[in-house]
Parts: sequence; structure tokens; C-alpha cells
Amino acid sequence: MSAWIAMQGKPLRGRIAIPGDKSISHRAIMLAALAEGRSHIHGFLEGADTRATAAIFQRLGVLIEAPEPSVRIVDGVGLHGLKASNGALDCGNAGTAMRLLSGLLAAQAFASTLVGDESLSRRPMRRVIEPLRMMGACIDSNAGDVPPLRIAAAGTLHGIDYASPVASAQVKSAVLLAGLYADGTTRVSEPHPTRDYSERMLQAFGWPVRFGEGWVELEGGHRLMATDIQVPADFSSAAFALTAGCVVPGSDLVLRQVGMNPRRTGLLRVLAQMGADIRVEDESGQGGEPVADLHVRAAALHGIDVPLDCVPDMIDEFPVLFIAAALADGITRVRGAAELRVKESDRIAAMANGLRGLGIRVDETPDGADIHGGTLHGGIVESHGDHRIAMAFAVAAQRASGEVTIRDTANVATSYPGFVASMRAIGFALNDELRDG
Repeated sequence: MSAWIAMQGKPLRGRIAIPGDKSISHRAIMLAALAEGRSHIHGFLEGADTRATAAIFQRLGVLIEAPEPSVRIVDGVGLHGLKASNGALDCGNAGTAMRLLSGLLAAQAFASTLVGDESLSRRPMRRVIEPLRMMGACIDSNAGDVPPLRIAAAGTLHGIDYASPVASAQVKSAVLLAGLYADGTTRVSEPHPTRDYSERMLQAFGWPVRFGEGWVELEGGHRLMATDIQVPADFSSAAFALTAGCVVPGSDLVLRQVGMNPRRTGLLRVLAQMGADIRVEDESGQGGEPVADLHVRAAALHGIDVPLDCVPDMIDEFPVLFIAAALADGITRVRGAAELRVKESDRIAAMANGLRGLGIRVDETPDGADIHGGTLHGGIVESHGDHRIAMAFAVAAQRASGEVTIRDTANVATSYPGFVASMRAIGFALNDELRDG
């Protein structure tokens, strides 16, 4: 089992380039594979999750070349050009891949089976299975609606008007991908607006899509045409250096050309309310997505009640927000984040237990927690194989009074390959050479 040892380091300084956005990289591969013609993807995340998606489409008959790191050339086969795999399709740890592929594969003329690693095999899939069955798909799963997903060859799918009970970009995207093949109009509405990466990218590939705050609709029967995509830096990966820059005294960092999709940047709004000193500079656009440099300096933070309307826009950033809250003056209250219970781990429980082990009082609720700001000491933290938990506690250790051992860190490669080297370059004290058990 891999593990890290981390401790207080130096003030964080310099300019840092963050790896490409994971969500956009997944979608770029998928839509380029279904498009007609050759697409070039630049800034592709070289992570285990996104590589798993690319490998799946290669098994489905799509030619994908990697002439250099973070570049993919995809020869699309068109909407109906995929071929059956001769075995199960392994999504690894990628929940995004499994949920989006369930929609896409539900519309194919051949059967497929989607499998994942131990963590993914515990994650709930009912949320995508139900709407896809409403469209006419035939999908079976293990008891408890968990993977593997066994998807039968499709008959005719029909468009639906689906009011999703959960605010989930993955559910929305799975239904939209099935809707590309469906008769009539497919419409999804949500209780809160979620990331609109799929909508923007479908438009970039030439599919007519209409969308607004909390809704999207499209008709089947069109074509996807090849295009070139520049993937911006991943905001969720940037969140660790961004938060560390807030809480490590003397820090002055610039994070370069980070994706600033408003459905992704709730953490910025929350940190600002807590007193963070973050400036948005050099704003521009890449591949239909807004990007900017983020200039962060250390500042004294204070606890707040996290606004409910920020929660859907920062669901992946809550682990590192828990660290900011632990180092803030007062109590930070999180509510409306029950989704964290069913991510790669139960992130509320994992963060609460880890922080308690480092001396911080955390009171859990079913959909959040009250984090009491305090002083961190050293200790041992279990990440439960969750990449974001591991990276969050690497940030915490930069303010701890003793060494922090973070166990089970191998899955960091799913979203942020090179995390340790990248963070050490800006001043983290972080060692990944320890191996135990």
C-alpha cells in the first residue's frame, strides 16, 4: 500500500501549471470517438481515469493516437461506428466514465459490460439506470444497483422529459448521450444547476443543444463533426494548491490558466467569504470554456455557514474545504452535501475521522458537518483509496505541528499524476517514498 509522509514546509511561492480538466478530458474522448473525422485534443489529462476512458474506446474500435504527453488524436467512427468489445470494459476508478458510458452504450446495437475497481464497484448506479430504462434501455446491475453494469443491445430509444431528483452532471450527461440516439426530444431538468461541460462540448462538435439554468434539451438524429479541443487546467486539481496558498503563512502563488466554468468554482466564492485573498487575472477562453490565472496570498480565514447554492458547484472540493475550515477561526457549517457520502469514499466520514485524528473537532450530520477551527498536530490518516482525501490531507500537513502519514495514496494518479513533484516544487514538505504493509 502506498503512503505519504508530510509535514510543515516553506511558504508556497511561484507559478504552477495544473493538469488538464478530468471531466472535460473524459467528454472530449467520448465525443471525438462518435464524431465524423479526426479530432485533436490538447491538454488531455494523463491520469488513470481518463486513460481508462481512452482505452475503452480503443476496445470499441476507435483509433486513438498519443503522439506526445497530453495530446490525443482521435479518428472518429461516427454515431453508429462503434464495434462490440470481446470482453468487459474496465472503467477503473472512473465514476464519470461508467455513468456517461452507460448512456452511450445503452444506445448501441451490441451488448456491453462495464466493470470497475473495488471502490467504483460500491458506488450507486440507480441514478443513471432508472432514466435510461425510461428511455427504453435494458440495463442490469448487481444487488444494490452497483457495478458491474450489463447493458443489452439496444432497441429503439425514445426521448424523455426527465426531472432528475439529484443535482448530478453525470446523470444529466448519461441521459443526453443516450438522447443523441433517441427518437424525439430528450430534456433534463435538475433541482440545482450542475456543470454544463457536456452541453458546451456537444455544441463544439456541432450538435444543436438548448440549455439554461438547471435544464437542457436536444433532439436525436443529428451528427457530430470532428473538432479540436483545448482542455483547460482542472479547477478541482487546482483547489489543493489554491487552498494551501490561503492557509500557509507567507505564501504567494499563481495558478496558471485554470478552468473557470461557473458551475465548477463554488470553492472560490466560499473561500472569498471566509476571507481569502484570491485575485482572478488574465481571463480568456479555451475550447468554449472560460480560463484565468488565480493569484493567491495567505490570509487569515474565518468560519462561515457554507451557502447552499454553492454546494453543487464545489462537490469535488469539499475535502480540501474541510482543511481550510479546520484552520479557520470559528466554526464552518456544511449542509446539503449528502452527495459526499457516495463518492469514491464516504467523504464526510473520511474527512471527519482524519481531522479528529489530527486534533480537530468535527460534528457530522447526515448531509454535512460542523468543523471547529483549531490547531493541527501530527498523526496517521486513512485516505480510503480516495484521491481527493489524500491530497487534502497533504495540504493539512503543511500546517501541522508534527508529521502526518497519509495511507493508501495510489489513486491520486487517477486525477493528478505528478502531484507530489508539483507540490514540492512550490514548497510542500511531502515524501512519497514510504511503502508499508
